[in-house]
Amino acid sequence: MVLRLLSRFAWIVVGGLFIFSGLIKLNDPVGTAIKLEEYFEVFSTDFSSVFLSFKPFALYLSIFLSTLEVVLGVALLVRWRLKTVLWLLFFLIVFFTFLTFYSAYFNKVTDCGCFGDAIKLTPWQSFTKDIILLVLILVLLFTQRHLLSLGQMNRGVTGAIVLVSLVFSVAISVYAYQHEPFLDFRSYRVGANIPKLMKPSAPLRYQYVMEKAGVESTFESYPTDTTYKFKKMVPLNPEDGPKITDFNIWNDQGDFTKEMFLGNRLLILVKDVSKADQESFKEINALLAGLEKNQTPKVVPVVITSSSSQEFDVFRHEVNLSAPYFFADATVLKTMIRSNPGLLLFKNGIVVGKWHYNDIPDLSEVQTLVR
Repeated sequence: MVLRLLSRFAWIVVGGLFIFSGLIKLNDPVGTAIKLEEYFEVFSTDFSSVFLSFKPFALYLSIFLSTLEVVLGVALLVRWRLKTVLWLLFFLIVFFTFLTFYSAYFNKVTDCGCFGDAIKLTPWQSFTKDIILLVLILVLLFTQRHLLSLGQMNRGVTGAIVLVSLVFSVAISVYAYQHEPFLDFRSYRVGANIPKLMKPSAPLRYQYVMEKAGVESTFESYPTDTTYKFKKMVPLNPEDGPKITDFNIWNDQGDFTKEMFLGNRLLILVKDVSKADQESFKEINALLAGLEKNQTPKVVPVVITSSSSQEFDVFRHEVNLSAPYFFADATVLKTMIRSNPGLLLFKNGIVVGKWHYNDIPDLSEVQTLVR
């Protein structure tokens, strides 16, 4: 009786968690690809440069692995080819467990991306989650007879359900890639107040770890005893810290970060000119021409890129882009928007609009959002 209940509990938890994890990542396949690229870079440094050859295929691997999670989760819940599915889940979780352990133990990738930007886990939390899943899958492998005793659905029906989950998963990932994620969990989502997110929500508090005579001690305030040697500061309320710490905009004249929060600003983000979709600049240029002619309400367009000034000067002449340009870190631009180029509309620092290059807005839409 206990084994039967444990088996069914593991069946629901494992199946549901794999479906949830896969769908979260399919919602943002580009974000998952970026995380895979981080792993490839780490492994290329620690093991072999051959891992760098996988970077061009990161997006395809992102869609494949995320789809696999959903399909295996669905297949488990409907008990389609149960034995095969359980072994596939076992090998997949062993692979994930290795990744999360390596990240945690060697402090390599500080966020595994297990649940995309929706739920942030520390490396050790991710590893613990994978260990629990590994145990539950082992329970299922040894107690699968209890699942079979529930009564088998028609294999044709279960096969059709699995096939539908496969088609559905690929479809939503392709759509999310060609547009923006359905659900945006990033700090730059529509409605986000960027200047506010750059400040702590409450005063930060710390513990001070000090050492004296080989013994470590922890203090709530910095000790006045000068014989103590400082070791480190440990934040007590890191959740109250700034949610955005790396948004910086500059050019050769200096820092222009605060200027981006003044009035209405249309940010045209061009992460890498060599990979930017040039055709989309026909619509972008038409929008900029409309903004120049219709100044009520006034919207100031600015271009932000992570390419060099030499590269961007050549590029902007190729696409006839006429707007002042600034620079930002490439990682920040990847976080702000998944497309290249992409548009963000700021109203006094608040994101009121966000568009993939396949969804360039017209003039009236932009002006309506800032009124």
